[in-house]
Amino acid sequence: MLGEIFYWIFNMSIIASFMGLLVMAVRKTNLLPKRGLVFLWIIPAVRGCIPFGISSRYSLMSLISRLTTRTITVFQPSEEIKLSMTNAVMAAESYFPITYRENRLEVIFEVAAFLWIIIATALLITLAILYVTTKREVRDAEKTEQGFYLSEKVSGPAVYGILRPRILLPAGYVKKEGVDLKYVLQHEKTHIRRGDNLWRMLGFFLAVVHWFNPLSWIFLKAFLGDVEMACDEAAIAKYEEKDRKEYARTLLDCAQGKSLFVSAFGGAKVRTRIENILSYRKMTILSSAGFTALIIALLYVLLTNAG
Repeated sequence: MLGEIFYWIFNMSIIASFMGLLVMAVRKTNLLPKRGLVFLWIIPAVRGCIPFGISSRYSLMSLISRLTTRTITVFQPSEEIKLSMTNAVMAAESYFPITYRENRLEVIFEVAAFLWIIIATALLITLAILYVTTKREVRDAEKTEQGFYLSEKVSGPAVYGILRPRILLPAGYVKKEGVDLKYVLQHEKTHIRRGDNLWRMLGFFLAVVHWFNPLSWIFLKAFLGDVEMACDEAAIAKYEEKDRKEYARTLLDCAQGKSLFVSAFGGAKVRTRIENILSYRKMTILSSAGFTALIIALLYVLLTNAG
């Protein structure tokens, strides 16, 4: 049973890797604003955790399936609607239950599944310990009249927590020269409004499930950077050029957050973020509609299976 589960985990990891590489390619083109680009990470995330999908003749998988994959129909209530799985491993003769082409393949997947569950469990326990430790380190933070917290145990402004997120600043930060709290708080409040700490946690969870795939960790790093830049764009959306420059200057003056589980004002690649902030252009209604249509089309083409 565990071997069969790992078979489909391994299969999903292959498909998710291909989709993640496509997202990485789109990132390089700079065609989409970061607020839109970050939504494309839904594609490898869904491919990495859901083994089945709706079949479509317009799916990119229809082209790929001619070369290297096989589509397995799971449920077909009508001629138009078909639920299917994309099988990239192709090491089995039948799939419910799995019957392997060779007996040694069953042994390989059983052993691999055993190693996968042990290491994944160890990583999850490690992440849980780090999360609890982080929460304990800042539980004695002092609340200010403005609603944020001050602590001597943090090195930079950040949002801590998932269900009840709160903004933490280093003690004495209010009086720090060259830092305008207006921009810092705007960024952190945007993180809270967007639920970014939850998305970060889900990103780590998916990377743990696919720990054996080195691309999953590369995608996680890229995703976390895109989350920060998307937050920047959302935070400065209503700012004029002068305020955007002040926001960028404040970003330079902030220390980088050091915890895995926080969204930090000074996190990610600061130079890249500043360049993105200074080159930011407000979107018109027409351009927003165009970008939304493009993202929806990409989601449809890349999330559906071969028809």
